[in-house]
Amino acid sequence: MKYKTIRETVEALKSGETSSVALVKESKETFEADKNSALPLNAFLEIYDDILKSAEAADQKISEARSCGSLEKLFDEQPLLGIPFAVKDNISVRGKKLTCSSRILEGYVAPYSATVINRLEKAGAIPIGRCNQDEFAMGSSTEYSVYGPTRNPIDRAYVSGGSSGGPAAVAANQALFALGTETGGSVRLPASYCGIYGLKTTYGVLSRWGVVAYGSSLDQVGILGHTPQDIALPLSVMSGVDFYDDTSADLPDAKPSVNAFSDFLKLKIAVPKQFLESKGMNADVAKVFEETRGWFESKGAKIEVVDLPILDAAIASYYVIALSEAASNLSRFDGIRYGNRIDNGKGYDELYVDTRSNGFGPEVKRRIIIGNYVLSEQFSGDTYKKGMSVRARIQREIAKLFEQFDLILCPTCPTSAFKLGQKVDDPLAMYLSDLFTTFVNLARIPSLSVPAGRTSLENGNMPVGIQFAGPMFSEMKILEIAQAWENEHKGCGIPVAEEK
Repeated sequence: MKYKTIRETVEALKSGETSSVALVKESKETFEADKNSALPLNAFLEIYDDILKSAEAADQKISEARSCGSLEKLFDEQPLLGIPFAVKDNISVRGKKLTCSSRILEGYVAPYSATVINRLEKAGAIPIGRCNQDEFAMGSSTEYSVYGPTRNPIDRAYVSGGSSGGPAAVAANQALFALGTETGGSVRLPASYCGIYGLKTTYGVLSRWGVVAYGSSLDQVGILGHTPQDIALPLSVMSGVDFYDDTSADLPDAKPSVNAFSDFLKLKIAVPKQFLESKGMNADVAKVFEETRGWFESKGAKIEVVDLPILDAAIASYYVIALSEAASNLSRFDGIRYGNRIDNGKGYDELYVDTRSNGFGPEVKRRIIIGNYVLSEQFSGDTYKKGMSVRARIQREIAKLFEQFDLILCPTCPTSAFKLGQKVDDPLAMYLSDLFTTFVNLARIPSLSVPAGRTSLENGNMPVGIQFAGPMFSEMKILEIAQAWENEHKGCGIPVAEEK
C-alpha cells in the first residue's frame, strides 16, 4: 500500500488524495499478484468479494461531509472510516468463511460477527479478507495450516511466525492493520519475526465473543500494525465491556492517539534474570536486547535485573493449561452440529472418530491427545490443578513486581525467524519459541512486541522484536513508551523494497 500508517491514510482520505475504493482495489490487486507469484506470501486466504460496496459507501460519506464542511465531525464519529484491515481465520465475520485453517471447518460460514469486528465496522473500518494461521491457532510458525505455510515478507525462505502469521501481512503492506489472536504469544511472535508492532492486551480488554476458542482462560485478541499509533486507534474502538462476554473489561484510559512518553527519569524497568541466562537465546537477539536496554538507560530510566525463579515453570504451566483447555474446547467439533462430516452409516461413535481423524491435522491431534491425557481419570485433573496453581503464583509474583516497577523488558523470542521446515517435525523446539511470551498470558498482563533491530547479515538480516510488558490495563502507557522508541528508530520495521 502507498500509505503505510492509518494516520497518513486518514489524512489522504480527507484531502481526496486517495479513496477507500482505491485502497481496497490495491489490496485485491496485491493479493492476486502474490497468489500467482513463484513464492506466494500466502498471508490472505481470500479477499472478500463485497468490499468494494463497503468502500464505495465510505467514499460517499466522505464526499458528502467534505461538501458540507463536516469532515472532522464525521471522522470523530467514525475514526476508521474507509480503512481496510485484515482478519485472522478464527474471528467471525458474518456471512464469510471461518475455517481456522482446518479441514474440519472447510466451507463453514460464520452466522454472526465477533464483537471486535462489529465495533470496527461501526467505526467505519472495512474487513477486507481472512488470513492464514496455524490450524486452530496451534503453532508458532503458521506451517500447521491446511492451506500451506505463510512466508516471511522479509525473506520468503523463512517463517512468518504463528499462529497469527497471516495477519503479519501488515508487514508487507497488504493491510494497514490486522487482528490476530494470542494464547501464548501468537501475535507477538509474528510481529517480532516480521518487524512490526504486535500488542497482546490485558485479558478481557478485547471481547472474545465470536472468536473460536483454543484455551479460554488464556485467549485474547491482539492487534498488529506499523506503529504504536496504528494500534492505539483500533484498540480504543474495540475495547470495553461486552454483554456477550462475561470476562470482558473496560480499558480505563483508552484513547485514539498516543503521545511519545517523556518522563523516563521516573521509569523503573525490570529485566528478568531467567531470560538473560536462557541458553536458547542467540547472540544476535542478545545484542539487540542490550542495545534496547542501553537506549532506555540513555534516557535516564532505572533498570534492574530481577530474580523470578517461577518463570522457569511458565512454559510447562502454560502447555498443561492450554492443551487441557484445547482438548475440552475442540470436543465440539464432532461432525454433527457444524463443519465437515464423514458418516459411513456405522453409528455416532464411528461418525465422531472418522470426522475428527480426517478433519484435524497432526499438531491439533497431538495437542488434543496430550490435553485429554492430562485430564484423564488416571490424573483426576491433578496435573491441570498444579498448572493452575503455578499460574496463580506467577500472577501474584508479577503483580508484586509491578508494585516497584513500571515495565518488564525482555526479548520477544529467543531467536529470529527460522527457515521454513526447520522445526516443523520437532514439536519441542517449536514449543520453545514461546519461552519468553507465555508468562504474559499466564499473568493476564499486556505486552507489546517492538521492532528493535536486525540479526547479522550472516543470519539473514531478519527482524528482532523486544517486549515492553506492563501491569494490567497499562496498554496506553506501553504504547506511549513505544511511540518514543518509534520516533527515534524509524526503519526498524520492514521497508518493502527489502523483500527477497
